[in-house]
Amino acid sequence: MKKTVRFMTSVAAVAVATAAIPFSAEASSNFEMRKKVVTLSGIVTSKDTNQYITRGEFARMLVNASSYKESASATTSMAVFNDVPPSNEYASYIRIATNNGWMKAYLGGQFKPDQQITLQEAARGVLALLGYTNDDFAGDQNGARWNKYTALDLGNEISKQSDEVLTWTDAVNLFYNTLCADTKNGTAYAKTLGYEMSSDGEVNALSLMDNTMKGPKLVKRSHRMDDAVPFDLSDATFYLDGNTYPFSFFVFQPAPGLQAKDNGFVVLYYNTNSKTVWAYSSEEIGGTNQTGKVAIEGEITGIYYNSTDVMTPSSLQLDNDENVQFKLSSSDVQFAFSIYGDYQVGDKIVLICDATTNADGDVSYTVVDYVEY
Repeated sequence: MKKTVRFMTSVAAVAVATAAIPFSAEASSNFEMRKKVVTLSGIVTSKDTNQYITRGEFARMLVNASSYKESASATTSMAVFNDVPPSNEYASYIRIATNNGWMKAYLGGQFKPDQQITLQEAARGVLALLGYTNDDFAGDQNGARWNKYTALDLGNEISKQSDEVLTWTDAVNLFYNTLCADTKNGTAYAKTLGYEMSSDGEVNALSLMDNTMKGPKLVKRSHRMDDAVPFDLSDATFYLDGNTYPFSFFVFQPAPGLQAKDNGFVVLYYNTNSKTVWAYSSEEIGGTNQTGKVAIEGEITGIYYNSTDVMTPSSLQLDNDENVQFKLSSSDVQFAFSIYGDYQVGDKIVLICDATTNADGDVSYTVVDYVEY
């Protein structure tokens, strides 16, 4: 029997994870949706919504909202400005932002990375991302830039004057507005970064989730959950079976360790940028009123094919209940259980399924993802 573990990041995995996300692809551009988009994209990180943004932090946001995102290193070998040594956590971002004209320094070779950034300075930065340079603004450049900022609706949901400082909430709105705005060349900026746009001009958050979701990962009882994800769980947002829970729910009490809840196992998906974890606990086949995503463990006892296609499996059966078959829908899932895939009769597995209960109380299952037990 093959025992290769396959951790998938796919549309099927996203379908599992997004059942718990408090927005939909058709949702209006409210703040929670905006926040999801800019955190999932890695532009901003979660913090106090009223906290002010420094110039160093904003330089990092600009780089993370650009095509330079993947090439920015955590360190640089040379001092960028007199007050930005190589050891400064924002040094490489400041170098990129100033070299590209997105931000500018002060007289005397000072950048002032710890100084709070004003909306006027921030507007200059995002307009530069959109392709605007000094040559596009004649006369009073600050006034001309502000007029362009207003014309492009970059200030949507931001109630600030140009000389006021930016909060984290303002930064979320500013960068979301920038993603939705057209560049100087007339293309939606989000599209230049490879993001999908919905028909109403919003960033498709579910598509973005598809690109950033990791999982599934199986965490068995007594195993540490913090070993399964690459960030501090104490700062994370948790969903269990579609509902929001505090992290304390996931740990044994009174033991202080970060273990999986005492329910057999949980299957995890996570997003590093937004520090969000979606967990699915073990379910019994045919449980009461099962609807939505469920995780079911068992040994494969049968893999079935349609008579018209003997190469593509259509369903499988577990040892838990010989009367229940699990439908295989997507091509990825079908391949995994085909003669060319990694799984066969006798393997122990956890299936992540869409469960539907009809009026008679009968439950049907469609497999959307899987992980070896």
